[in-house]
Amino acid sequence: MTDLDHRYADPDPLACPPATGSLADLLERVLDKGIVIAGDIKIDLLDIELLTIRLRLFIASVDTAKKAGIDWWETDPALSSRAARDALVEENARLRARLDALDDDLDDDLEHDEGDGAAAAVEETSGAAR
Repeated sequence: MTDLDHRYADPDPLACPPATGSLADLLERVLDKGIVIAGDIKIDLLDIELLTIRLRLFIASVDTAKKAGIDWWETDPALSSRAARDALVEENARLRARLDALDDDLDDDLEHDEGDGAAAAVEETSGAAR
C-alpha cells in the first residue's frame, strides 16, 4: 500500500464504534430543537386543479414552540380553560352591551309615546277652551 492508501483507508471499526442512542435521546433532541415537516397534495383532473392541501407539521416541545412564537393552544377555547373563560367573559360583555342598547331604545320609545300623549292632551284642552 502506498502512503495515500494508508491515509484514506477505513479506520479500525472497533476503535470508533458508531454512535448509538436510544429512542428517548432522539425524541429529546427532536423536541428540544423542533422539526418541521412540509408537504403539498394536489389533485388535478385534465389540467384543472380540483383540490390542493398544504400540510405543515411542526413537532416540538411547548417551550420550543413558544420560543418560535407558536401558542395557539393558549387561545383555543377547546384546549384551554383560561381561553374558554375569556371567551365567556367576552360574550357576556357583548350581550350586556346589546341589552343596554335595547333598554335605551325602549326608554326612548316610551318617552316619545308619553310625550305624544301629553301633547295630544294639551291640544284637546286648548281646543275645548275655544
